[in-house]
Amino acid sequence: MTITCLICNSEMKFYFEKPKYHAPSAEKFTQKLMPVQYYQCPECGFFSSKTHQELSLEEWEKFNTDFHHYNENGGRETLGFNQPPYAEQALMIELLARNNIIDDSRILDYAAGYGTLSHLIQKYFKRNTFCYDKYVQNPDFTYIDDPDEKSWSLVVNSAMFEHVITRNDLDNVNRLVDDAGSLFIHTVVVEKVPEDPNWFYIDVPVHTCVHTNKSMSILMEQWGYRSSVYSPKSKSWVFLRQPYKEVKPIIERINQELQTTWLFGKDGFLDYWK
Repeated sequence: MTITCLICNSEMKFYFEKPKYHAPSAEKFTQKLMPVQYYQCPECGFFSSKTHQELSLEEWEKFNTDFHHYNENGGRETLGFNQPPYAEQALMIELLARNNIIDDSRILDYAAGYGTLSHLIQKYFKRNTFCYDKYVQNPDFTYIDDPDEKSWSLVVNSAMFEHVITRNDLDNVNRLVDDAGSLFIHTVVVEKVPEDPNWFYIDVPVHTCVHTNKSMSILMEQWGYRSSVYSPKSKSWVFLRQPYKEVKPIIERINQELQTTWLFGKDGFLDYWK
């Protein structure tokens, strides 16, 4: 069966096979998945698991549920699984909103989980946010079951881009952003995925794909964003509709105020990790 790249639609090539996950405690719910076959796009470098893509929707959702249960019961420590830098992400959003680089009038935290990031934004920066998550909800925050398309000034997506198995999974996030809005994402982006079945990032069983600088650049252009800002502290990007020259003086002023280069920006995708 031909595997097509979710980003540029090129035919993907077999890259390597992963025989097992290293955490023995993960074996119970991953053994039916093994071995995992990974493919890479020769055009944009996008990397994904053919094995995960071949799961039915029911199988994929059960796999996610099993993983979350495993994760909440100590599996995170076994896997060496780190949570996103939520505090730094909240500060980055505040810096950009306070300086009118992004519009904070309608913020949606997409795939919000139990609302950790929204909690920090609301408690420490007094900004209102809404949450959406397909699998879980926290009664302490406002969740929306079916968010309207093109109606959010800022959509935040922390650590979901590495969990997708279809192009629609990605487009579902972006189609919520209004025509003048921004998209804030946290994921790992590399110049080239190491040819190593033991690479730490794919040792998390629900990490189905890895994005490259080129694939993200293509995705940004497809979605109509013109520039991006990145923070190594928050390990997050924000995609903007305006050219970078319109925000560059503001970014430079923020960095001067902080006495460190906290934010980097450019037209197109900010390829920080090369």
